[in-house]
Amino acid sequence: MRSETAPAIRLEDYQPPAYRIEKVRLNVDLDPAATRITATLSVEKQANTETGAPLILDGDELTLTGLLLNGAELPESAYTCTADRLEIHNPPAAPFELTVSTRINPDANTKLMGLYRSSGTFCTQCEAEGFRRITYFLDRPDVLAVYTTRLEASRADCPVLLANGNLKETGEVAGTDRHYAIWHDPFPKPAYLFALVAGDLAPVSDSFTTASGKKVALNIYVEHGKEPLCGWAMDSLKRSMRWDEETYGREYDLDIFNIVAVSDFNMGAMENKGLNIFNDKYVLAEPDTATDQDYANIEAVIAHEYFHNWTGNRITCRDWFQLCLKEGLTVFRDQEFSSDMRSRAVKRIADVRLLKSHQFPEDAGPLAHPVRPRLYHEINNFYTATVYEKGAEVVRMLKTLLGDEKFRAGLDLYFKRHDGDATTIEAFLDCFAEASGKDLGQFALWYEQAGTPIVTVETDFNPDRKTFSISLSQEIPPVPGQKDSEPAVIPLRFGLIGPNGEDLELPATGNDAVSQDVLVLDRPVREVTFSNIAARPVLSLLRGFSAPVRLNQKTGASDLLFLAEQDSDPFNRWQAVQTLAMQDLVRLTGELRKNESAQPSKNVVGVLARVLEDTSLDEAFRAQALTLPSEADIAQEIGKNVDPDAVHTARQLLRKAIAQEHGDAFLPFVKDLSPTGVFSPDAAAAGKRALSNRALFYYAVSGREDAAETVWARFASADNMTNRLFALTLLVHDDLPKKDEALEAYLDRHRKSSLAMDKWFMTQATAPGDGTLAKVQALMNHPLYDSGNPNRVRSLLQSFATGNPTQFARTDGAGFQMIAESVLEIDKRNPQIASRLLTSFRSWRALDPQRSALAESALMRISSSEELSRDSRDIVDRTLQ
Repeated sequence: MRSETAPAIRLEDYQPPAYRIEKVRLNVDLDPAATRITATLSVEKQANTETGAPLILDGDELTLTGLLLNGAELPESAYTCTADRLEIHNPPAAPFELTVSTRINPDANTKLMGLYRSSGTFCTQCEAEGFRRITYFLDRPDVLAVYTTRLEASRADCPVLLANGNLKETGEVAGTDRHYAIWHDPFPKPAYLFALVAGDLAPVSDSFTTASGKKVALNIYVEHGKEPLCGWAMDSLKRSMRWDEETYGREYDLDIFNIVAVSDFNMGAMENKGLNIFNDKYVLAEPDTATDQDYANIEAVIAHEYFHNWTGNRITCRDWFQLCLKEGLTVFRDQEFSSDMRSRAVKRIADVRLLKSHQFPEDAGPLAHPVRPRLYHEINNFYTATVYEKGAEVVRMLKTLLGDEKFRAGLDLYFKRHDGDATTIEAFLDCFAEASGKDLGQFALWYEQAGTPIVTVETDFNPDRKTFSISLSQEIPPVPGQKDSEPAVIPLRFGLIGPNGEDLELPATGNDAVSQDVLVLDRPVREVTFSNIAARPVLSLLRGFSAPVRLNQKTGASDLLFLAEQDSDPFNRWQAVQTLAMQDLVRLTGELRKNESAQPSKNVVGVLARVLEDTSLDEAFRAQALTLPSEADIAQEIGKNVDPDAVHTARQLLRKAIAQEHGDAFLPFVKDLSPTGVFSPDAAAAGKRALSNRALFYYAVSGREDAAETVWARFASADNMTNRLFALTLLVHDDLPKKDEALEAYLDRHRKSSLAMDKWFMTQATAPGDGTLAKVQALMNHPLYDSGNPNRVRSLLQSFATGNPTQFARTDGAGFQMIAESVLEIDKRNPQIASRLLTSFRSWRALDPQRSALAESALMRISSSEELSRDSRDIVDRTLQ
């Protein structure tokens, strides 16, 4: 019997809860196999709820062991209970206390949702619907309660007992080896923000003094021996706290802020009030095991979860359709923080690369959905690039349209008006409309419509009239299940660049579409004409990537070369280089498929060399500009009938042509590494390493006699993980001599570091050679591979499926089938990880007919499973639709 998709949950069906839970007193008696939870709930009927209406509480795989109403045992006739539902048939009309006792088995909880045990540590993950796996509850984000939590456990096994809020009391349990701790969180919160941690952990402690003079205790808890790896995370936390005070006036509100790092975690991190729980890859760092990107990710994720204290915790979502209200806004905030900590231009390029590689394909495929969905079957599947990354872009557009001052005024009003609320996108936008005096009704369509708008651009210069005209039109490609889209409000930052390379002072147009350097396209077609333009300018459009759109702009090679060398906007300067490279890569791919002679363009080869040698650009920017579009990016640009082998060959051709033409120019940068000795993760040092490694990327295939030995020397002499891993990747991916020796040396050095070993698995999984599939299958039986650890699964299987298109999409179908088998196996114990692995099939229809048919066969194999989880059923059904 085929498993069925869960019933659809629709936004328009939202109803406020019939009952409120004002206070929660939890007593958690921790035991690995039989934890006992007693939850005393202060319940009150809503004013509009009919007297006698049942109280229905959510559960998930629970065992009820006791039930009291106002201290008296309820007769069995007064309620109905199953493992996933508790219904009190006729509750009192007056406020009452309900005491619910349950028993759960944390050791058996392989889903890693609710309360589970990881490496001997008790841990929770309650977003989105995990609290119902702990006790029966109104497990929805619009039920906010004040929690007091008493934890009890063996002191020997769990000397550390943590929960939300401030610590109120600790003590020994008389006559036993157990102890207890009582935590109280004075701020009402939904159940998804509840957390507890208990285990034998070591704290790294510090403090922070807020702008108002309050001293906050800071602690990061890790496994013993890992304390030295927490310095960067603590520093990032303190900088985040200060930045949020200075930038948005947001102070921290509790007496203590705790972070716990665990190795088995489905997500990156979780913003539970006062007790953030992190995947340890976003906390632990030292130069020998963490790359520069790891350091940047830790900085960003620490900030993201801290910023949630206001945008997510103090103000939360009314329902899960409003998820972008907290996530999109908080991603925007962490992006701005990282931009202030590092190079704003380089950070913007990195964010747009992520958006285009993850969210644009989502918008163009069967898993497309609006930033605020109106329907879902399984909420765990909507923690997506659209909600997070596109959601952040929508907030950024709002700031662009309103300007810094009015945007800040709107956000201040939002904090003031909705502190303590579970609210909506409409309420959020109303604050900005009120603060700015602008009607944002049409702008709200960004939250309602799926799909990436395509903006078509045409320009005309009339030398006789000295006018320059820009004609714009927009369309959103059809999205399955979505009615015809309405025109979006698209803010396009732009500049007109004169022949001398300087931006022209923009003359008045008399057109309300233009405000300073922003052109607003808010209708299907719009034209703007500038007068008194003496010479033909070059249009620099979509500066800073001011809107998440695709540009259809027929810019000639000469103009692109001009922009690549002259544009004052660093993002568009980078974009011009990328566009030149992408045009050439698409052409080369087409020629290879036709068995024609394929030769890279000298324009592209030349402009990349000039970027390398332009010392006016910082090193991190040059490294980004020298990074070719990925194979996935090229496939996305081609759009249909994609041959991954031809794409891979085209990219290698261009890389080799650049390397052979300019190998001697790359060599000085290969040798110019940051000084050995004291490692610094700061932006300048990281940029220097990035440029040196990017130069090595080309030099490795330059044909120079010492090329392979130079790569090996980088690996062998590396005093940090950034250089070691980059060189290892070149050795393995380019099949260079000593690759096996390098893999073995890396294994010997890092076998005890789980996070470093994730990189070892990933490097081999993403190698493009024909032997990779067999290698991945062998690595699944490696002693250090743990299919129950989400990070290890992601490092091997997810990396293979999403980062190795030639082998995942093999013409014999074996790559698809291996991932299908893995999805079915993982789904039995951890549906969230299985469903995310399954999303690697999202672009299967864009492949050539042979590969597309093979992918469909693998998907049908998954779909035919009788035991498929609700999470995976939802993804496979939507992927096949």
